[in-house]
Amino acid sequence: MSAQAEKAAQVDAIRERFENATSAVLLQFRGLDVASVTALRNDFRSAGVDYKVVKNTLVKLAVADTALDVDGFKDALVGETAIAWSYEDPSAAAKIVKEFRKDEIQAEKLTIKCAVLENAVMEADRVESVLATMPGKDEVRAMLLAQLMAPAQSLVRQLTAPGQNLAYLLDARGRQLEDNG
Repeated sequence: MSAQAEKAAQVDAIRERFENATSAVLLQFRGLDVASVTALRNDFRSAGVDYKVVKNTLVKLAVADTALDVDGFKDALVGETAIAWSYEDPSAAAKIVKEFRKDEIQAEKLTIKCAVLENAVMEADRVESVLATMPGKDEVRAMLLAQLMAPAQSLVRQLTAPGQNLAYLLDARGRQLEDNG
């Protein structure tokens, strides 16, 4: 395979990742040791996030003539760039990065450049404050399940209330009779 064909394949792969992802977080890493990078990669992998170090020129070619072909995104493509693509849970990559950056030393070495959420560019400072705080897929499912179960739970409470009230009444009457002797 020629160098030109290999470069075209890499551009196509990057474009495809952006098309299929629900979100992407662009990161700059400087001075991270191998153990930290390995731990970060493992966290991404276990959350179903695709993490790759990319060449800025290839990313620029991949997003040419797309919704991401804007200055806010292209301005972030300087220095070392790694991208974490989330395919199911839009907040997964941002949550992992936020957790990783809790350590001040790691926060200096791994910085957020920007994020992409549904083809809209999000500024770096909003990634941790907004994207990372969004509920995940499982949290949304739990909230939906709670909403669906609420009417049934209310119905059960309404149906059991008269029986409970009768039991309380009988118990109170029994204690009253015991006290009166």
